[in-house]
Amino acid sequence: MEPATGFEDEKIVKIEKFDSTWTIARKKFVKNKIGMISLCLLLFIIAFSFLGPFILTDDITRIHTDKSNLEPSSEHWFGTDRNGRDMFLRTIHGGKVSLTIGIVSMFAVTIIGSTIGAIAGYFGGMMDNLIMRFTDFVLTIPFTVFIIVLNTILLGYERVTGMWSLIIVFSLLGWGSVARIVRSKILSEKENEYVLAAKSIGTKSSKIISRHLIPNVMTIIIVQATLLLALYIVAEAGLSFIGVGVPPDTPSWGNMLMEARQTDVLKNKPWIWVPPAVCITLTILSINFVGEGLKDAFDPKTTK
Repeated sequence: MEPATGFEDEKIVKIEKFDSTWTIARKKFVKNKIGMISLCLLLFIIAFSFLGPFILTDDITRIHTDKSNLEPSSEHWFGTDRNGRDMFLRTIHGGKVSLTIGIVSMFAVTIIGSTIGAIAGYFGGMMDNLIMRFTDFVLTIPFTVFIIVLNTILLGYERVTGMWSLIIVFSLLGWGSVARIVRSKILSEKENEYVLAAKSIGTKSSKIISRHLIPNVMTIIIVQATLLLALYIVAEAGLSFIGVGVPPDTPSWGNMLMEARQTDVLKNKPWIWVPPAVCITLTILSINFVGEGLKDAFDPKTTK
């Protein structure tokens, strides 16, 4: 008879470790090849646009009448425009302006919209009604027309010129859709037990919103933010193209495309308008693919 070891009745319990939502989303996004390629391309464009002006410090506003409309060459990679300005340098500086407008506007709109939507959804009642009616009013304003008018007014102030006037306009008018989405998520999220428990121990409403509710709806906010970034880059390009966005003396991808309105440039000088057009297209496609990848990654119904 074998001696008793004292371990016959011992039960080995395996503790399963569950990944957090963020970890699961990261793993799913990494497996998304299109999303990862788009993210790498987007980061390259951003780094190229913001670091390029510090490396290539030539004056992009200086006019060289003897070098106007030169074709691409080893000296001027993207050729020159009608004023003899190097298109490669202008494309880099234009990317910095366009991306700055898109990124700053995206952050401003996301913060404003998320804050307003969270307050409306958490408190409900009369406050919710008042905030949502004001939000509906903002959403019914003709976006393009109001931007043209307000941007024209702001351009009269010396301290608010160029890209900052567009950023202010986008921030004032663009938060409505974010507020509605965040409010709808907060309305369902605030009924969970952890919120009720925080209320029962006397936690301030501001802390419940900032420390509990906002982090739990952050996934939908991130997805919306990526889509807003693409929207504002396109909006800047469109407004600058028609002459009411960034002033012509400040290069942006949008106002660089203004040259394409001339038939001779459109047909015979593609090097003037193709570079900014390609940059806008690649940037928007990359952002959209990244946004779709994030949406699938944070969706619990998807398995890949």
